[in-house]
Amino acid sequence: MVAIEALLQDIQQNLLQRATDFRAANTHTVDTYEAFKVEIEKGGFFLAHWDGTPETEELIKQETKATIRCIPFDQAPETGVCMVTGKPSAGRVVFAKAY
Repeated sequence: MVAIEALLQDIQQNLLQRATDFRAANTHTVDTYEAFKVEIEKGGFFLAHWDGTPETEELIKQETKATIRCIPFDQAPETGVCMVTGKPSAGRVVFAKAY
């Protein structure tokens, strides 16, 4: 029974590592909306500044089919400007397309 538990633990660890590596390899940072529109077509996850308004989020969704996937809790504070509006942004959010 101990061997099975160890094997299951090893499988779980390998699955987690593969998912973490995949996410890291497919996450990119963009600073301009023009770059975002080009890169989002290639797929992946994109860290970009957003002004926090539902109107801007909806515009991005309508023009690119991308939506906010999450607002990372563990990111370092990074002030900037929204890639679309140029308004102040407290940090980057993760955008991606749903397939």
